[in-house]
Amino acid sequence: MALTQTKKNDIIKKYARHDGDTGSAEVQIAVLTADITEINNHMRANKKDFHSQRGLMKKIGHRRNLLRYLRSKDVTRYRDLIKSLGLRR
Repeated sequence: MALTQTKKNDIIKKYARHDGDTGSAEVQIAVLTADITEINNHMRANKKDFHSQRGLMKKIGHRRNLLRYLRSKDVTRYRDLIKSLGLRR
């Protein structure tokens, strides 16, 4: 259910703005999206797991806030990230 470290490192490499970048909004949003996908798959199999459902809602809210921040700071970076992650179809 949890995101493995190798998967997380691959995501960080792909979305990092420079070497050693682990905290930019793009990286955080990409990692949260991968986490949300994993928990969503878990929730399909375990519909009554309300603790995981709460964690999912918290991650979705955190990602929403980061997306709002990125949109207010740089719209082109926001649009590129949305397109690459496949959000907002």
